[in-house]
Amino acid sequence: MWGAHRWRRPDLTVPALTERIMLASARHTDGDGWAVRQASRLVGEARGAPAPFARAADAALFAGLERVWVQGWQPVDLWQVSRRRQHEAAQEFLVDALAAEATRYAEAAMHPRWRAQLAELGASVWWDPALPFIAAWSTREAADDVAALAVVLEQLAHLGVLPAQPVLLPPPGTAAAAAEPVPPGPAGTPRGGAADVDPKMLARVRALLAKAESTPYPEEADAFFAKAQDLMSRYSLERAVREAAPGAGPPGVRTGGRRIWLDNPYLRAKSMLVGAVATPNHCQAVFTESLGFVTVIGEDTDTELVEVLSTSLLVQAGRAMLAAGRQVGRRGQPRTKSFRRAFLMSYAQRIGERLAEASRGAEAAVAESVGDDRLLPVLAAKDRAVERRVAELYPDLVTRRSTVSNSAGWHAGRAAADLAVLDARRSVRGR
Repeated sequence: MWGAHRWRRPDLTVPALTERIMLASARHTDGDGWAVRQASRLVGEARGAPAPFARAADAALFAGLERVWVQGWQPVDLWQVSRRRQHEAAQEFLVDALAAEATRYAEAAMHPRWRAQLAELGASVWWDPALPFIAAWSTREAADDVAALAVVLEQLAHLGVLPAQPVLLPPPGTAAAAAEPVPPGPAGTPRGGAADVDPKMLARVRALLAKAESTPYPEEADAFFAKAQDLMSRYSLERAVREAAPGAGPPGVRTGGRRIWLDNPYLRAKSMLVGAVATPNHCQAVFTESLGFVTVIGEDTDTELVEVLSTSLLVQAGRAMLAAGRQVGRRGQPRTKSFRRAFLMSYAQRIGERLAEASRGAEAAVAESVGDDRLLPVLAAKDRAVERRVAELYPDLVTRRSTVSNSAGWHAGRAAADLAVLDARRSVRGR
């Protein structure tokens, strides 16, 4: 006959439950349905006691997010990975969790670009802030404790397998984030991008690029792109010279970085296009193929301008590539994949050539205005600072070469890039 025994109830305080939730999330390799099983176990161990699951789940989520922040991830990065790996409901949950986690920090303790990313994702608090986020979410979704905990565990498991990345923005709540200036945007709202980029100039550039993307006439698109590149190059150069005032010693350069996410297919070819935009703008591009993004390293203003132009050119390249239609070989075999890959690589090379020409034109114009003795040291300082920053962030960087097997795609891509000429010396006719 079995004797009586005493059972010790688990510690159900918020810190203890938070730790148990974090540990349970590490068991995600336990086959399908692991999250529900682990959540059921945690809830069952409470045996009807008033366990503070909601606050513990919030604390576990926030700890998981804080961990990936210090590993170099940013809000948009998490969303980009989520939309590639998780279902739509999980993506929506992540955005809400980002909004909840952001309430922990004062506005001044968060980098302007960080706040701008949250706004871009639509991360906002729709529940009563006095309630735990998980409690509000459970009520809205009519989810019981087990279902809610299972969602939290799945999200924590997703965050837990993300590889560390170089830190490009100071995480919220850190001294570096609080030290950043907080410039207002339109109507007093925070704006993204480098803290000193003129929002009016940036709005003009984006408007020109939007027109270039929407017009069906190549010559008109060419003119819009030309004016946009002209504005960007001159603004960056003139601002850099202005900040490097005479007698102030060697010009200082504040380097930064931003990630540009790419969509399948042809990731490597698309990364080459971003690199083709970065180089003439005194930046360097590093491709992380396993995750599908390019990191652009450079002076803060330059990286934002590279992002704006790269995003537009990726749209233009994709549209031109699809317009070429499907391709077949002489014997009727499909050649579309090799054609499109060659098309994008050729497009990137030609854009790089045109941008280099445009950059030289803008530099010559600024040098004529301020003098070579003021401009050249600024450009040299930029290049040195970028080299140092890349070496610091990517000490094991390797260079890979790509080959092309479809000459038709190569010539078509080069021709399409010619239609998107970026000549900084031209203007928009009749505009």
